[in-house]
Amino acid sequence: MPLDPQVRRLLGALSLAAAPAAPPAGPQQRRDAFRSLMRLSEIDAPVAGVADGVLPGPAGPLPVRLYTPCDAAGDRLPGLLFFHGGGLVAGDLDTHDALCRTLCGATGCRLIAVGYRLAPEHVFPAAVEDALAATLWAFAHAADLGVDPRRIAVAGESAGATLAAVVCQRLARTPGAAPAAQLLLCPILDWAAETPSRREFASGYLLDREMMRQDLACYLADGRQADHPQVSPLRAADLAGQPPTWLHTAECDPLRDEGHAYAARLRAAGAEVHHTCHPGMVHQFYGLARALPYARLAHRRIGAELRAALA
Repeated sequence: MPLDPQVRRLLGALSLAAAPAAPPAGPQQRRDAFRSLMRLSEIDAPVAGVADGVLPGPAGPLPVRLYTPCDAAGDRLPGLLFFHGGGLVAGDLDTHDALCRTLCGATGCRLIAVGYRLAPEHVFPAAVEDALAATLWAFAHAADLGVDPRRIAVAGESAGATLAAVVCQRLARTPGAAPAAQLLLCPILDWAAETPSRREFASGYLLDREMMRQDLACYLADGRQADHPQVSPLRAADLAGQPPTWLHTAECDPLRDEGHAYAARLRAAGAEVHHTCHPGMVHQFYGLARALPYARLAHRRIGAELRAALA
């Protein structure tokens, strides 16, 4: 299917707004540009409550934001631990506030958004260590969070979905913390991949090959670590014990093929997998609901799927 017409118009507008022949962006420019893009996620998604806090991380406190849905009933809600995207270089609790509000309302989960350490100030494995520590903390403090420890799902988008996938792989070998599901939105699953979708959509489709190259250079102190399974979870030798997985890819996303490959490997390992490839969409489409009405339809579908899974 060709590129969705509304996506095409959005990409054209973003291209016109970009400076021609701009120099390679440094980390702060990357963060500023990402923050500007994520303003397109700002839609009215009411929640019953939002509370900021911190949890203990391996190198100091990690910021968290707790969202309660409007239809909350009972003391123990299903929980959704969420890791934001941004290439492990950009993004924070504020850039993803609107998306988290939307997911909270759509899923009926008490959503726990986690801020983790970013590169290049903190290279691999800092973000992985933070994500794992936050997840274990959420299971250990489920009662304080008002969530049911038997109904905690782990979620992320783009590079945040990389962390979610790595966390679920690690927890398969960790007693006492078993996610009920994982939700992966356009995940980066193999930073070292060279796939047909990476070649076909190398530039001009929101997530560019050069952007990913720069992000990876920031994230890894040693570029040869790109095939490490905690950097590229598709390369893990063993995917046994993974939770039921809801995996969403976009047809015109460089990451599409590695998402398809991960779904196939999970199924082969015996996991329950629900994989949706969204036609005509690009990377990050789910976070651009102000510009793409299709994103709102996707939110409702994602929410209904997870709500039923955690009922």
